[in-house]
Amino acid sequence: MQSSSAPALRLPSEGVNEDANRRSPAEKVVAGSLIDRTGVGKPLSERALQRQRTVESYLRGDAIPRYMTRAAEIDRGLRTHRARLEAAHRRLREACGADAERFAREWEARAQTWDFSALNDLIRVHNEWYPIERDLPMDPRTRDYVLVHGRSYKRELVGLAWVLAQFPPHA
Repeated sequence: MQSSSAPALRLPSEGVNEDANRRSPAEKVVAGSLIDRTGVGKPLSERALQRQRTVESYLRGDAIPRYMTRAAEIDRGLRTHRARLEAAHRRLREACGADAERFAREWEARAQTWDFSALNDLIRVHNEWYPIERDLPMDPRTRDYVLVHGRSYKRELVGLAWVLAQFPPHA
């Protein structure tokens, strides 16, 4: 007879909703990349099967480190959001005409509802994995990773304050 106090074994697809809220962004990426809905795993692409991921290939420049591709994705996302916000800012300014109060009120409301969730998830993953991927040393005094080129490696999340700094409601 088995004891009922032993924890039940769960398949990877069970309990996803409860665990998803408790996972860090990096854990979500790793979990999503390892197992598909069937629990078997994703097959490697033909290109991945043919390419050798070694230190030598990295040093030759054959493989771009993930932190570099992720930084490029973040920069591309920021440029895309900035261009879309600029267009929305211009259209609203034209629609409001000389009514500066209405423009400020409507622009702040629109900026508050702007969806940065995908970009912020990518930034969170960057902030969590970058020091590990770059093998940054720790500063014993601050108990944090050392500065990169004199500043923190962490990227700021984007939101209402970022939008209003880029495109102020009062001109």
